[in-house]
Amino acid sequence: MTPTLLGRWQTRLLLMGTIGLIITLFFCTGAAGNPASSVYFAILIYLIIFGIGWDCLYMFIQSFRWDQDWPAFLQWLAAIWEAFFFILIRVIVGIQLPFTDVDGGDFPVGWFVLHYLVVWIGVFIASQSLMRLLFPKWRFHGGEWL
Repeated sequence: MTPTLLGRWQTRLLLMGTIGLIITLFFCTGAAGNPASSVYFAILIYLIIFGIGWDCLYMFIQSFRWDQDWPAFLQWLAAIWEAFFFILIRVIVGIQLPFTDVDGGDFPVGWFVLHYLVVWIGVFIASQSLMRLLFPKWRFHGGEWL
């Protein structure tokens, strides 16, 4: 399946709003052994917003591939880039994104990486399995499920 831009956005919003939200709730309560904080909701929102923007770039890059496809290998590279970009903005450049400090302290980069990794893997697995089971025509409509 070669997703359309609308299909990428719909799938991202659906999976982040379900799988991503469930995992984020787990982190927000401190059940992962981390300090309980709502900062993980802010991170999830930023990942959704940045992801919608990245999808535009990914569609442009896909247009240069002979099959116009985005294989799983490139999805993993995109995940690494998205996480690096977020850390780059906050830690290296020093731009303070709203709601990303925990109790006025430093940004928990280690907890961000763990949260991001668990959310991304959960969303990736769901997109490769659950979406195909719950929305059988999803694959044949460019990733659009509405």
